Amino acid sequence: MWYNNILETIGNTPLVKLNTITKGVSGTILAKIETTNPGNSIKDRMAVKMIEDAEKSGKLKPGGTIIEGTSGNTGMGLAMAAIIKGYKCIFTTTDKQSKEKVDALRAFGAEVIVCPTNVEPEDPRSYYSVSSRLEREVPNSWKPNQYDNLANTQAHYEQTGPEIWEQTEGKITHLVVGVGTGGTISGTGKYLKEKNPNIQVWGIDTYGSVFKKYKETGIFDKDEIYPYITEGIGEDFLPANVNFEVIDLFEKVTDKDAALMTRDIARKEGIFVGNSAGAAIAGLLQLKAKLKPEDVVVVIFHDHGSRYMGKMYNEDWLRERGFLQDEKLTAKSILAKKESAEIVTLDNQKTVLEAINTIKSMNISQIPVTQQGMIVGKIAESDILSALLENPGLKSAPIAEIMTSTFPFVDLNTSIDRISSLINKENSAVLVEDDSGKIEIITQYDIINAISG
Repeated sequence: MWYNNILETIGNTPLVKLNTITKGVSGTILAKIETTNPGNSIKDRMAVKMIEDAEKSGKLKPGGTIIEGTSGNTGMGLAMAAIIKGYKCIFTTTDKQSKEKVDALRAFGAEVIVCPTNVEPEDPRSYYSVSSRLEREVPNSWKPNQYDNLANTQAHYEQTGPEIWEQTEGKITHLVVGVGTGGTISGTGKYLKEKNPNIQVWGIDTYGSVFKKYKETGIFDKDEIYPYITEGIGEDFLPANVNFEVIDLFEKVTDKDAALMTRDIARKEGIFVGNSAGAAIAGLLQLKAKLKPEDVVVVIFHDHGSRYMGKMYNEDWLRERGFLQDEKLTAKSILAKKESAEIVTLDNQKTVLEAINTIKSMNISQIPVTQQGMIVGKIAESDILSALLENPGLKSAPIAEIMTSTFPFVDLNTSIDRISSLINKENSAVLVEDDSGKIEIITQYDIINAISG
């Protein structure tokens, strides 16, 4: 048996029991692994549905251009379908999204415009506004508008809901879903509640998003809105696809808990998933007191971990945000083991001869160079030797003439692995600003000393 094209492989994703990460949680916890869709996310389902509905209604015509604001996954589904069906794609996204997502969209031949995150949705620079403007300007174009296009919800009502009902043989008691556009939770939840009104539908939200408070109070509170790191869930407006009547409750999860749980799913269950899956499991653990041993819980795992390699799966990224505190040495712990000594610097107007004398008297090989107290470069023995061999008269010249680019600066939370990779033939050290704002230097010797100490 074969498929006529890649779109026919969408859906019928597996349901997998979680065994380790949910220890201590009552009931059977099952993950719906949407990464097995050809675009590696659940968004393939609604992307094709939105296109097919637009074709039927005449909104999308042959040879047309699909224009959409997307965090990456919907764009992937749309781009894949566009290739099969003969459309062009232009996507707008935010600078919060991972580089991997943007690169993946471009790999499918889409044009991607990256817009600022921290602006209001109605701001002309927002990714919503830019996509709407392009739809007006580009001839024969169509904007799916995944947030308000109810084909999004319908796709999950027709596909995801029935699949889960059949796979659990109707035994499902709880559905847990991260909520972004709202299509997945609303469509799947609506179908399941029609089958059994007692099924609980739990939406996972993030701090900085409006959903939870709106559900509980009916108030759209702009003071709830602030930037957050978690991708794929939460919004600063109310999409038409979020059906608050279907959703029984919302639970908020912090950026840190979502990020660390994302990694734990890979490490403890061997399932490589994205940020919203981490948020969903973290939310489920927060709600575990509501579960009973006989419950059957289905958690949607929306997308694949490969889209988050520069973020949740990057230890330095986590440390920079204070999310990861482990035993691995960092710049801070290396400095703590280092003997306290004032960093030697030279002003860029000092002469080359003065630099030679300082290097000799201090028995060091490279010195940071300052201008008005700010580090602007470095001078090394090898730089001086090369310069003097070429022009012996440079002894009296200012070192600004022969200095090279400064040592790399690192954060206090930067790991020993990253620091070691920055120390090489060109850079014998890195610079770091300590908690008091004082500049410190870390050399290869300091790293060896910290490891052996």
